[in-house]
Amino acid sequence: TLGIFVASALQAAGLRCCVVERGPLVGREQEWNISRKEMAELVEMGVLTAEEVEECITSEFNPIRAGFNGGEPVVVRDILNLGVRPDMLVERARAAYEARGGAVLESTSLGGLRVCADGVAAEVEGGDEVTAVLALDCMGFGSPAVRQARGGAKPDGVCLVVGSCCRGFDPEKNVGGDLIYTCTDANSQGQYFWEAFPAGSGPSDRTTYMFSYLDANPGRPSLEHMLDDYWQLMPSYQGIGDIDDLEPLRVLFGFFPTYRDSPLKPQFDRVLQVGDASGIQSPLSFGGFGALTRHLPRLRAGICEAVSAGLVDREALGAINAYQPCLSGAWLFQRAMSIPPGADPGPRFINSLLSTNFAVMERLGDPVLRPFLQDVVQFGPLAQTMGGMMAKDPALTAKILLEVGPGPVADWARHFGALGAYTALHGLAAPAVKEAAGNERLPLSDRQRFQLRRMTEAWQYGAGLDYTM
Repeated sequence: TLGIFVASALQAAGLRCCVVERGPLVGREQEWNISRKEMAELVEMGVLTAEEVEECITSEFNPIRAGFNGGEPVVVRDILNLGVRPDMLVERARAAYEARGGAVLESTSLGGLRVCADGVAAEVEGGDEVTAVLALDCMGFGSPAVRQARGGAKPDGVCLVVGSCCRGFDPEKNVGGDLIYTCTDANSQGQYFWEAFPAGSGPSDRTTYMFSYLDANPGRPSLEHMLDDYWQLMPSYQGIGDIDDLEPLRVLFGFFPTYRDSPLKPQFDRVLQVGDASGIQSPLSFGGFGALTRHLPRLRAGICEAVSAGLVDREALGAINAYQPCLSGAWLFQRAMSIPPGADPGPRFINSLLSTNFAVMERLGDPVLRPFLQDVVQFGPLAQTMGGMMAKDPALTAKILLEVGPGPVADWARHFGALGAYTALHGLAAPAVKEAAGNERLPLSDRQRFQLRRMTEAWQYGAGLDYTM
């Protein structure tokens, strides 16, 4: 369903789009969490009006807590503190899209894509075809086209998530949220993390998630096993005397595979993948809506220019899904927050690491803390945080290097260097490159101008510098 937001933004920019959806094109009941700043992107892209955004907000809550067992919590405000109704968001975005002439084929299965020299044909249910200049795959990691492109490769990591929305919490205490929290130490399989926030369906309704970062080893716990642990641990986490005091409204579970080789480079002409949160934002992300709103301006600019200039070969499309050192560098955090099979870092290692990390970021202030809390990695804040951690606890830093291993650390150092280079290029070279790309007096081809613009976007987004306070 996230594809309707991309389609609406493109239709607003003057392209003609058709959305093909296997089921009904509607949003789910469970709320999404997001910040006002991210919702503003939908208004700027013409997907929704400011009034429609307000209509879709069901709850707004503060403060927001991040804390780890045995340490002092960090408290912030206005980060992922809105609850929004996906069904209303999709309905409003669809209405605006169709009012501009956009087409929707819902309850229509897609049989495959046939790429030709002059277009791409989507084979839909009933033997019909929808032809286009470009096909956008918004299905995320579950897309058959993605599986084909990756050749059945095993994921490098998996985030398992279980949770529920329950009624029966104390309304006077049900006012703030947890962005990331732990109330136990790790076991041999990994560390359980929690997220919680008030639900908009009632003053005593609250949504809680428990999640863990793992590898794709077959011996890892199942979702069923995690859900059993969730019901056992949730009452103590939320200060509830007995789980029977709560009325479950919804139960949720899912898994989100991640790949180091991200963003996925196009493997075919005229086909571009845009729907994988962990593939464009962070291997720690499992919120596709927030990732989409952040990257929507970049995606719209690149797609519109690619279509108008006829640059829809896989090489040109690859410039839209370019290398991002901030994304690749975040893999060290995923590795540090998980426990490989056979490893024994000790039950307190992950909590000690994160507690120290967040204490340092809090001391350094909002310019360091707030981007990180929204899965945005920037060179300056990351360098300050690493330096602060080494000064605060040298022994922990040495243990991190020992537990993570020389290979992942060396790989991270390469991406960290690229992050610094992209930061410098964005500040020093990007203005001149943008000016050159728009200067009609320079003897540049459409492809060269396209590549220059995508290069400046790669520097900006790859350095996390699209994020502003």
